[in-house]
Formats: sequence, structure tokens, C-alpha cells
Amino acid sequence: MSTKSLKLNVSPSIGKVSAKYITPDKPKCIFTLAHGAGAGMDHVFMETLADALSKVGIATLRFNFPFAENKKGRPDAPAVAHATIEAAIKKAQELHPKLPLFVSGKSFGGRMSSQYLATHLESAVSGIVFYGFPLHASGKPSIDRADHLKELKIPMLFLQGSKDTLATWELIETVCSSLKKATLVKLEGADHSFKAGKKDVMSLLVAETKIWVDKVLK
Repeated sequence: MSTKSLKLNVSPSIGKVSAKYITPDKPKCIFTLAHGAGAGMDHVFMETLADALSKVGIATLRFNFPFAENKKGRPDAPAVAHATIEAAIKKAQELHPKLPLFVSGKSFGGRMSSQYLATHLESAVSGIVFYGFPLHASGKPSIDRADHLKELKIPMLFLQGSKDTLATWELIETVCSSLKKATLVKLEGADHSFKAGKKDVMSLLVAETKIWVDKVLK
């Protein structure tokens, strides 16, 4: 396994953001890995996830959104987030042009990634993984944020906690059942941060990711 620190050049107006590329000796695929609204790419969840994925043969390119890079509290506007995701996808393709490419993200990062892909259907992406899709604001059940998912023609994996207050189970189940290429995995007792008491949720997330990736790559 090797780790490299990089800079992604998003655009002349947006500037550059930090990124980290972790790869096993013989990767089967590469993931772009986008962080959530509450913390940057070096949050313990993101770092642990990237390390664990490398141990099952998945290379990752995780990166900061500009708001995290510049230590601003408010998440970037979608256009800025989408441009950052586009830069990460291009860099991942440069790093491993022959490897299957998947897009993934935690919460906000996953939603921004799917929004980008919904308007860039020509992207050479094999699938998308949501580590907790933020379907609605806490206490405000709705499925409006899922409308764009209908545009996606690629396999989708939703890893969702049963106690996620940003995606009540009945609603996320309804959304996924309407999407032909969606796989929904229920992590019993886990909240939006994938905390579930003493349960090792990270191992479950990685195991389910590996199972799904292997099916997609067959």
C-alpha cells in the first residue's frame, strides 16, 4: 500500500484543493471519495475508510471541497462542489487509466457526486457508492433530494443506518425500490455518522462495498 499527497487544480477561479491517493499493490478499481458537510478529507471516518478499502483492493482518491480547504464552515454551492468532483474524477483517470472508476462520498459528498453524474452521463464511471445519502434535513422527511437519481444509468450502492435522521428508513427504501440499479444495505442501529454503540460499523461498510464492487466488476 502506498499513500501520496496531491493537489487538484479545480479551476482558475476556484483554485486548488488538497487530495490523498491511497492504493494497494494490486488494485481492482479506484474510488473518488468525497467528504461530508461537517468535516474535511482528513476526518477520522474518511481516513479509516480509505485505509480499510485499500486492504480489500480498492484504491481511493479522497479530496477536500474548497470550503474545507479554506476552513469555511458553510458547504460550497453545488456548482463549486460539482467542479471539484469533476477534477477528482479526471485525476483518478490519470492515476489509473485502465482501472474501473467508481465515485463515492459521505453524505453531502455523495449527493454532490450523484448530482454531477446526473448531468454528465457520458462519464466513464462504473458505479457510485453512498455512505449515508442525506435524503432530507433532520425532522423534515422528503424525497425531493432524490429526484436527480432517476437520471443515473449506473449501479448505485446505498449504505444507510437504520437510525439515520437524514434518511428515514421507509423513505430511503421507497427511493431505492424505484431505481432499477440501486442496492440498499441496512446497517442496523447506525446513525448518520455510522455510530451504533460498540458495533464495528466500519468493517460492515467495507465488507458490503467489496461485495457490491465484485458483483459490478464481474
